[in-house]
Amino acid sequence: MASISFKNITKRYGTGKAAVQILHGIDAEINDHEFIVIVGPSGCGKSTLLRMVAGLEEVTGGQICIGGKVVNDLEPSERDIAMVFQNYALYPHMSVFDNMAYGLKIAKVPVSEIKQRVDKAAGILELGHLLARKPRELSGGQRQRVAMGRAIVRQPQVFLFDEPLSNLDAKLRVQTRLEIQKLHRELGITSLFVTHDQVEAMTLAQRMMVMNAGRMEQFGTPEEVYHRPATTFVAGFIGSPPMNLLTSATGVKSAHILGIRPEHLDVGTGGWQAVVESIEMLGAERLLYCRLGGLSGEQLVVRTEESVRSPALGQTIGLVPRADRIHHFDATTGARVSA
Repeated sequence: MASISFKNITKRYGTGKAAVQILHGIDAEINDHEFIVIVGPSGCGKSTLLRMVAGLEEVTGGQICIGGKVVNDLEPSERDIAMVFQNYALYPHMSVFDNMAYGLKIAKVPVSEIKQRVDKAAGILELGHLLARKPRELSGGQRQRVAMGRAIVRQPQVFLFDEPLSNLDAKLRVQTRLEIQKLHRELGITSLFVTHDQVEAMTLAQRMMVMNAGRMEQFGTPEEVYHRPATTFVAGFIGSPPMNLLTSATGVKSAHILGIRPEHLDVGTGGWQAVVESIEMLGAERLLYCRLGGLSGEQLVVRTEESVRSPALGQTIGLVPRADRIHHFDATTGARVSA
């Protein structure tokens, strides 16, 4: 197991005026045993960064270190990493056991040790009763567990996960997230997990790297990122629904954007006047989609508990923001300006 260091990492495709910059100076220190999630929208560079760690993409500038060793010029096989892909990448003609053991056989690990490692990984992932089956006889969640088992038996310094849950349905994603958390608790291997899903990021990460257009917008714990977003991008990307970002609400300076989470607006008679346009009932909670100052104003979302009486569609309500939960951002740069 090992730490990972990104030192001013850049990535470009092409040369001269035709060059396209993909990553812009990524700096981050990842501690040994940490589980880090790299999250951001499609095209932000998160998978490119992961593939550079794996050695599948060349580094244009800067240094990537694993365990204190610069790995820029090392082949993937020399980096002591194991990768879990989105599409499982299992051999259809091989059994579960043989899929998990294949890399060890290629590395000429003794047969007895191969069996020991596969049996241990199968026990951790509850695959022991499936070892004789072929991938076609497995569910999507089981196939993903086999792919993780194949990585575990390698006993690498670093795990790399490239959107491994994207092909699973909602229920299986939740179940597999729990299995990945359990896996990390038991093995403690330094892990990088790439996803575009901010819910996955919030639930899995010990720390999370939020990326946008090839830049790292924020690197911190889920609590830090959620409660103190560094930019309007982070505020609008993290959270479901995301933070309300307003430019014309009462008391906002012209050079500032005001941010307020949906759950930090209280419904009453005073405060900002807003018209209720739509209501979503979500079981234990309700989302109110409102328009400030009438139908021509800015839209915002309010989260209330199901037990709170619901207003009627078209009704004008008062919204009182909790003073200690208001965020301010620079209107030009999008950077956080409040304490």
